[in-house]
Amino acid sequence: MSKQPEPLSVKQNMLWNSAGSFLNLLAQWLITVLVVRISAGYDAAGLWSLAVSVYGIFQPVAQYRLYMYQVSDIEGENNVGEYFALRIITNILALIGCFGYALVTCPQSAWLTIMLYGVYKAFTTMIDVFHANDQRHHRMDYIGISLFSQGVLSLAIFTGVFWLTQNLAVTLLCMCAAIACVGIFFDWPHSNRFEKLTVGISRKKAIHLLVLCLPLVLGSIASSAAAYVPRQFLFANSGDTALGIYASVAAPVAVILNGAAYIYYPLIGYFAEDYVEGRLAKLKRLFVKVVLAIAALGAVCALLLSFLGVPLLELFFANNIGQYADLLMPVIISAFVMAFLWFLNDLLIALRDFKGNFLGNMAALVVALATMVPFVQIWGMNGVSYTAIASSLAGVIVMVIFFLHDIKKRASKQTL
Repeated sequence: MSKQPEPLSVKQNMLWNSAGSFLNLLAQWLITVLVVRISAGYDAAGLWSLAVSVYGIFQPVAQYRLYMYQVSDIEGENNVGEYFALRIITNILALIGCFGYALVTCPQSAWLTIMLYGVYKAFTTMIDVFHANDQRHHRMDYIGISLFSQGVLSLAIFTGVFWLTQNLAVTLLCMCAAIACVGIFFDWPHSNRFEKLTVGISRKKAIHLLVLCLPLVLGSIASSAAAYVPRQFLFANSGDTALGIYASVAAPVAVILNGAAYIYYPLIGYFAEDYVEGRLAKLKRLFVKVVLAIAALGAVCALLLSFLGVPLLELFFANNIGQYADLLMPVIISAFVMAFLWFLNDLLIALRDFKGNFLGNMAALVVALATMVPFVQIWGMNGVSYTAIASSLAGVIVMVIFFLHDIKKRASKQTL
């Protein structure tokens, strides 16, 4: 067996992960731009956003929060082949749920697009198993290169195929093939340098992990539903054009959410190590640094988009979208609050506080369901953003309470 690659420094890992993730995000965002620019009107954008929203409800089942669990598996209780086998199971469950939900709640004309989008995302989720293995061995340069490749190929294929066919289903089918090639020819060989992939998991272990992580999944479904169901209500209440407009305006501020993930994703393993080994002062310092970094990112993005948001929207989307500039600031604020919710979600997983994770996400869903109808009816498209702000704040408050309780409980054990 060849010698394992040497680990990179924390700074190098953060830079590689941030660069690859940002370029992948940029490519995905440009797809939301091109779906408007290449097609006539906002109908295709609305259909694309509907597919993203419907699959988003079931994406937590596919992910099953296994990435963070695998990264923070400090003692190596499961090997990469077992995680891969479990991901196959969870992806099948997610696709069944997504397809069934689409058949019941969405128009027939959207079924095929939603189904193929689900398959496309399933391929990216499977590759995450290799990425988690790379991160555990502190080689996130492989992750960055993979994400860059996925983004560039997806963007190039979407541009060419959708321009030629004006058919989202055909376009997604070609994108699926491209992502599969990245996983097979790049990620798999590099992950194998750390640990050979032998796919398989015992029924006992699979059931154990599925049951153990179920509260995380239910919480993640609740969180996703809190974010996506209000958009679906907007679609049902105001039509695909309204959702297409809202999704187009909201697309640029995804940088806040994903930028926050770039900050803390490479650090989750360190949070877990500090907590397990009782280095609570170091953990608290790292927590404060992450919070301040997310706050700084949100402030900078809000400032830039308040001045440049409308010109950028007009530049990329045209179709007189500048008239909807009043949607921009509420979307920015909602993304900022959701960024903290995402961070606390993953932090509580690293600390193995599944109860706090579940209850925080359930609080977000309850508030979203209680507010989305009146908010959308009163404020229209802005009601989706106001719902996201209220629901995310509820989740953040609950999770912070549990985080502080975890620190206090761990400190009391050290004094015994």
